[in-house]
Amino acid sequence: MTLPTSTLPQKVLALDTSTERMSIALGAAGQPPLALHEAEGGARASATLLPTVRRLLAALGWRLAELDAIAFGCGPGAFTGLRTACAVVQGLAVAGRPGGIPVIPVHTLLAVAQAALTQWQQTKGPWPGGFITIALDARMDEMYVADVAVEPMAGGDDSCALKLIRPAALYAPEALATGEGWPMGGGSPPVCLAGNAAPLYAERWPTGWRGVPQILAWPTAAAVLRLSGALWAEGAAVQAADAQPLYVRDKVAQTTQERERLQALKTRDPATGTHAP
Repeated sequence: MTLPTSTLPQKVLALDTSTERMSIALGAAGQPPLALHEAEGGARASATLLPTVRRLLAALGWRLAELDAIAFGCGPGAFTGLRTACAVVQGLAVAGRPGGIPVIPVHTLLAVAQAALTQWQQTKGPWPGGFITIALDARMDEMYVADVAVEPMAGGDDSCALKLIRPAALYAPEALATGEGWPMGGGSPPVCLAGNAAPLYAERWPTGWRGVPQILAWPTAAAVLRLSGALWAEGAAVQAADAQPLYVRDKVAQTTQERERLQALKTRDPATGTHAP
């Protein structure tokens, strides 16, 4: 059933800087935002995030100390963006009031699924049941991939429960598959594939994906805010010091030898084992 709104935080700051976008929202946990800001992120986020948060708080007449919680996209995603978000959230949570403001880490790929679900409901109607496969650009010729179950909740509205049913992992475009192995094996296809990877990698995906509806979506602060309600009810809020980025890729840099070996594998003819001309 739908969570009672009276038990959820009513003043929440939500933000995400895990991609090239910076997204900030204010509102009640589990609800659409009362204030929303979307802008270019990347290297700019570290300089503009805090001033924008202050401006949005002032626009609603909220003070930092009044916040019930701060929710943020904790990853996976761009390393610099995740570190920026985590540092800002920790600083705000500690400075907000004695004892700190509770922090709700939100999985980036869950936020992508929520953003895609909202698009589906706005354009196609109620969710039919089933799962979403998320493919988010991870750079370095790879994608962050996960499967997310979406279950409509009782209550007569569009509320759905989202849950990761396959942990996020790094995939080469050619290896894209669901947890059941589809389309290269058995199992059922997802209802849709969501994320920002299609414009970059779709031509290299296994052909079975071409018939799956695709939704271009990013992790947004509005999605983080929507998910924060269920996560709060599950007890996922933590103290500032325990709010940490989720890194799926442990190693960022490659040696010259590693880059040369990967390039050789990409140009090798799989039929003969020799390098393509």
